[in-house]
Amino acid sequence: MASKDPAVRSRRSGTERRAQIADAAERIAREHGLGAVTLRAVAAEIGVGSALVAHHAPSMDAVVAGAFEAIVAAELADLELLRAAAGDPVAAIGALLATLLDGTRSDVTLIWVQAWALGGRNDALAERVRAQTDAWVEFLERIVRDGVARGGFRVEDPAAVAAQLLGMIDGLNAHALVSWRDADARIALMSTAVEAMLGLTPGVLAARR
Repeated sequence: MASKDPAVRSRRSGTERRAQIADAAERIAREHGLGAVTLRAVAAEIGVGSALVAHHAPSMDAVVAGAFEAIVAAELADLELLRAAAGDPVAAIGALLATLLDGTRSDVTLIWVQAWALGGRNDALAERVRAQTDAWVEFLERIVRDGVARGGFRVEDPAAVAAQLLGMIDGLNAHALVSWRDADARIALMSTAVEAMLGLTPGVLAARR
């Protein structure tokens, strides 16, 4: 926690203070959820008064939106590395389904679910949710288009398939938060559907696991 010494606080520039606020909001969101990112909580996290946070933060809606974006963008960057390491599109899809549906990323799933709910009354958050959803669709679409170009996938509309894939992944992950089926069952269910959507031989994704 940052020092509460006024002499130390005064040495931080506006840019540094805003970065500190953003980092604190992200930590709170990861540990307690987006709903816990409040003016008082952020101030307590960095050891300053609420008035100082209010002075530097454009609004708490924007702070919450920034925390959401930081968390989900970090996950997508991680998955970009996973996709690159997979080598080919079939392996990439299989690896993505495994890591996204095995329950190890439930903390980020919860952030998405909370953002969908809170975004109805937080315009800044809703805008970030739409932008990150688009980024996810574009990420999946690149994989699908690569698979089509290599002759492995038989898809007429990669953009539509990518959007459908994301919706199905989000739905199963939301179900997983209340322990609907186990991870293996969810992965198997999704793999069967994805094989059909991409024109793959039935069972090929299971064979790659």
